[in-house]
Amino acid sequence: MKYTVKPEVFELNPDLCFGIIVARGVGNSAASAEDTERLRNAEQHARETIKEEELKNQPVINGYRLVMEKAGINPNKFQNSMEAMMKRVLKGGQLPTINALVDLCNAISIENQVSLGGHALEDIHDDLSVGFTGGNEKFLPFGAEEYETVEAGELVFTSGDVVQTRKWVWRQSELGKMTLDTKDVFFQLVGFDDRPESPLIHALDSLEEILRTKFGGAWVRYVVKQENNWIEF
Repeated sequence: MKYTVKPEVFELNPDLCFGIIVARGVGNSAASAEDTERLRNAEQHARETIKEEELKNQPVINGYRLVMEKAGINPNKFQNSMEAMMKRVLKGGQLPTINALVDLCNAISIENQVSLGGHALEDIHDDLSVGFTGGNEKFLPFGAEEYETVEAGELVFTSGDVVQTRKWVWRQSELGKMTLDTKDVFFQLVGFDDRPESPLIHALDSLEEILRTKFGGAWVRYVVKQENNWIEF
C-alpha cells in the first residue's frame, strides 16, 4: 500500500512534513489511571502556559491555519482539530476518556501541539493520499451510517475515493476510528519541521515510546516531505 502527499499540497507550504508511523499488532485496552493522569497533566500544562487569546498564534496551529486559508478553507468556520482541542482545554474543559490508545495520542498531541490522527487499518483498503478532491469522493461522518458526497477541490486525506479526514485536518471519518479491538494503525502527524528538536519529531518519539512500553506490536516510522513525497508499506 502507498501513501502519497501530492505535489500541489507542498505548493501551499513547502515546509510541510508528515510524520507517519504504521503499527501492527498493537494491544489496546481501557485507559488506566496513569493514562488518564497523563492526559489531565497535559491539559493542565497547556492552561498554565498558553493564553486562550494567543492560541491562534502558536507556531504549528498558525501554520495549519495559513495552509487551510491557501487551500480555500475558512480556518475559523472549520477549526483544525488541534486548535479545537486546545480551545476546549484552555476554556477549562477536559477531553473525554475513550480508550488507552486514543487518550495517550490526545495527550501527546496536546503536549506538542501537533495534529495526530490514528486510523485503524482494517477499514482502509486502498492507497492513501493527501490532496485535492476530484469530485467523486465520499465521506462517512463520525457516528453516521450514511455517506455524504464531497465537492471537488477540497483538501483531504483519502483512501481511494473514501475520505478519511475532511478539510485537511478538520474532521475524521467514522471509518478507521481506534477501538479496543484495533490491532493495526496508520498514524499521521503534521508539522513544518523535522529537525530533532521540532514538535513533530518530539511527538513521533513519544508515540514510539508508548508503543514500545504499553501497546507492543511492530511499527515503522517515516517522514514524508516535498523531496520524498511518498512511501510504500
